[in-house]
Amino acid sequence: MKLYGNPFSTCTRKVLCTFAEKNAPFEFSVVDLGKGEQKQPAHLARQPFGVVPVLEDGSFQMYESRAIIRYLDAKLPGVKLTPEKLEDRARMEQWTSVEYSYFTPPAMKIVGQMVFAKMRGQTPDTNVVNAARETLKTPCDVIEKHLAKSPFFAGEQFSLADISFMPYVDYLFAAESGDLITSRPSFSAWWTKVSARPSWKKALGK
Repeated sequence: MKLYGNPFSTCTRKVLCTFAEKNAPFEFSVVDLGKGEQKQPAHLARQPFGVVPVLEDGSFQMYESRAIIRYLDAKLPGVKLTPEKLEDRARMEQWTSVEYSYFTPPAMKIVGQMVFAKMRGQTPDTNVVNAARETLKTPCDVIEKHLAKSPFFAGEQFSLADISFMPYVDYLFAAESGDLITSRPSFSAWWTKVSARPSWKKALGK
């Protein structure tokens, strides 16, 4: 298998973490986002929207990180990241949808201002940051309530739902908004636990 992506990309990190959990070998082709390689014809032929990552498995090619990690979990041997129990599997899908719909959009607005704008030498728009922080309060509160009674998003088992949240939580800390997590004890305990996993450290290149 071959992965086209960038180690600083949140979506690429989900796939890197999944590969590490499965302890599976793969070829990693780095797409230089700083040089705009994701918008060049060679990459657009693989990913028509001009983002990363893209997975190649022989003649089969696909994009979209949440779809890729489901494919990898279904195909590769090793630890299963999708629960067998129907209710837990449904819960995994529910929380992955929560991540995509309610958590990630405001989180990335914060990251865009506090990390990426600063990298470009721009002054962060505090109005955008404050509005996004306010929006994040509800999903963070809902997550806190759930994790107070469940060690992982899908129940007792670490799953693809946890992996889906991890890159965005990590970047919130880089964006000086980690207090949204640490102020909620159960959410904070979850993060302490999952961020210590060898697979996550490997995904970060540590």
